[in-house]
Amino acid sequence: MKINVLAPAKINLSLDVNGLRSDGYHSVSTVMQAVSIYDEIILTSNDSGEITVSCDYPGVPCDETNIVYKAAVQFFNYTKIPQSGVHIEIKKIIPTQAGMGGGSSDGAAVLVGLNRMFDAHLKTKELCQIGERVGADVPFCINGGTQYGTGTGATLEKIRSMPRAQIVICKPQDVSVSTKEAYAKVDEMPAKVADYSKYLIRSIYNGDLRNFCATLYNDFEEALQIPQVAEIKKIMYQNKAKGALMTGSGSAVYGLFSSERHAKKCIEVLKENYQDVFLCKPVKDGCKIVSVDLD
Repeated sequence: MKINVLAPAKINLSLDVNGLRSDGYHSVSTVMQAVSIYDEIILTSNDSGEITVSCDYPGVPCDETNIVYKAAVQFFNYTKIPQSGVHIEIKKIIPTQAGMGGGSSDGAAVLVGLNRMFDAHLKTKELCQIGERVGADVPFCINGGTQYGTGTGATLEKIRSMPRAQIVICKPQDVSVSTKEAYAKVDEMPAKVADYSKYLIRSIYNGDLRNFCATLYNDFEEALQIPQVAEIKKIMYQNKAKGALMTGSGSAVYGLFSSERHAKKCIEVLKENYQDVFLCKPVKDGCKIVSVDLD
């Protein structure tokens, strides 16, 4: 059997880091949005009895350290289904180390695909429980849409969709920030009084793009102060973006536009200096199966 699953990228519309928890993880509050940039995960069953991984993107590990491998192991552990052979092929479009959830979404896609391949009939809630063992963003990537995440980011509440917008995403080259380093920088910042995610949610229900963009916020952007991020935001605003923000712990930046014409013009300008530039829109789905071949 062969199953193809689309794995969407995500952006953080807000991201507040609220200190360390007793388990050593950081507590966050964040509003996440799935967008129409997709990796493709192709799952093929075989008789090898092993989980194998391949990827067409340089630098992505194809061994047991890859999140898709870990997701498959956790699926078989949870369901108690005897592990048969499965090959996981990753066709990557979402940039790595961008804060766009590409790895998490790939892991989520594996869980969705294996659930169908082995007729496990797991509900979304159960898939999210498995996913949380693999990564905090995996449950969001299973659900998609617009979600308010708390705790480690894995406790989700579906909220109203963000205002309609054209989204331009740009990832600078040669900027690599480890998540551990990013959290360390945030920990050095003075304590905040406000939880900006709550302001952003209020602005979503107001429905106006301009007011909504005024509430975009990311603690990591404030803490890291990456020069290339500032430069990309400057270009976006010069080309009529209503708002712009770094997503996750970086280093990709997104700009929100009310006009497709302005968004496409911004892309032209960005492509003069940057390779990873995308035009996309908000989507309501998470990972979804697009084809099943029974042969």
